[in-house]
Amino acid sequence: MQQTEKTSNLGVYEKEMSEAAAGEADGSVNLVFPELNIENSELHNSSKLLKAEFELSLRKKFAFARKKAFATFVSSKEVTPTNNKSTHWECCGQTFQEPVYIHKHVARAHEKEILPHTEAILRFLESREKEEKQQASTGRPGEQNGAGGTTGQDNDGSHLLPDTSHINFDQLDKEPGEVLLYYRYCEIEDTHSVCAWQRALCQLLRLTGKVRISNEGINGTVGGSKTATGLYIEAMLSHPLFKAMCKEDFKSSDGGSYCFPELRVGVYKEIVPMGVDPDKLSYKLAGIHLEPDDFHKEVEKFLSEDSLALKDTILLDCRNFYESKIGQFKNCLAPDIRKFSYFPDYVDTNLELFKGKKVLMYCTGGIRCERGSAYLLSKKICKEVYQLKGGIHKYLEQFPDGFYRGKLFVFDERYTIASNTDVISECRYCCTPWDQYRLCTTQNCCQLVLSCSQCREKGHTACCTVCQEKGQRLTDNGVPAPVVGKEECECTDTRLRVPLDTL
Repeated sequence: MQQTEKTSNLGVYEKEMSEAAAGEADGSVNLVFPELNIENSELHNSSKLLKAEFELSLRKKFAFARKKAFATFVSSKEVTPTNNKSTHWECCGQTFQEPVYIHKHVARAHEKEILPHTEAILRFLESREKEEKQQASTGRPGEQNGAGGTTGQDNDGSHLLPDTSHINFDQLDKEPGEVLLYYRYCEIEDTHSVCAWQRALCQLLRLTGKVRISNEGINGTVGGSKTATGLYIEAMLSHPLFKAMCKEDFKSSDGGSYCFPELRVGVYKEIVPMGVDPDKLSYKLAGIHLEPDDFHKEVEKFLSEDSLALKDTILLDCRNFYESKIGQFKNCLAPDIRKFSYFPDYVDTNLELFKGKKVLMYCTGGIRCERGSAYLLSKKICKEVYQLKGGIHKYLEQFPDGFYRGKLFVFDERYTIASNTDVISECRYCCTPWDQYRLCTTQNCCQLVLSCSQCREKGHTACCTVCQEKGQRLTDNGVPAPVVGKEECECTDTRLRVPLDTL
């Protein structure tokens, strides 16, 4: 009789969970087992505080989110039966044969672990709700010309969030950290669900950084503890859209969440901003990928004394001028462009340069070469176009003392990472070898400046003379004069947007 009652309770529980998932939108969710109620006053207050952070529509879904989190935790403790044994659960060194007992144990002992997961699910629902409202109000989905759509993909990505029951979140910040860089070109129809899932995933794992989602794929760089980044990779590889990825697709370097000021996740037209509609120029038209060792051999041949190879081959740096300035392959062609969106115009301006040539392209992580090589090939002027798979990041993992010299520029608050001690750039004021970037100190100027320690002590901290003079202007009370609008400086204004190059 007792067994029948327990089984009946479980059936009611599962039925209610199913109905909760179906009725999530209107918040009609009620807890089934009374032991799921929070008895600890401290945890009860934490739950109330968490609930209060959300708007009324989300507060109504709190019970649903908590039940989903609770069910996920219980599921993570389930042991698959073998040798015809019945299903059981193992937690805290104990074995539970009946569902009701594991439920009671989790409710009493693990509420603290369930709250962060509950928050992540609520954040996911919040993101989805905001994007649905935006789509309804603007008539178009996405941010910054993003594009979304409807699909058969599961909209509730909460089941794709990792189990964090074994993590002590208070200790995460004390662990060694790292930064991940990755991208994946693939067809994503429901970009908004993926966006909401990514935001909830990063918030759950306390990651910061930037993630771009588009119909053509995903591009991200995130930082946090190594425990968190490891779970992030596992979550990515478990997602149906990204199951073709592998751990080697994630480039890692020393860092952490401190490398980024915040978390930014959004839907865009392109996952790398080249300014060419992906519908008109697909990533599928990219050049031939070369593994780092094959690329190394090609560069070795290029740098040899074979004059014919030098004439027939171009080693092309697809990055911006401030990136190639502090690190590059010897004898490369490094366009003096400020943004990757200038690259198509650069190719158009210098078509004769590439005519009949074999082109070896490289960039930081490989993503810019995907679109850049496709654009170059679309001009039908090159003999061959190859690209470094995984970019400089992967090349340096295999060849830290190879043909790439200097620092590797990264788009976070570290600015650079190093694999060798070579310094190929210099201070803009005294020409001393120097490769440590800092932001121009003039208000509203976003240019980077190479100014050595001695020059900075003298007050030389601006990117050009115009900015230096503006930075020295003070009002009568000694406060810097306010600047209205975007700052334009001499070094930007005088540089050709698309230079004409010769070899």
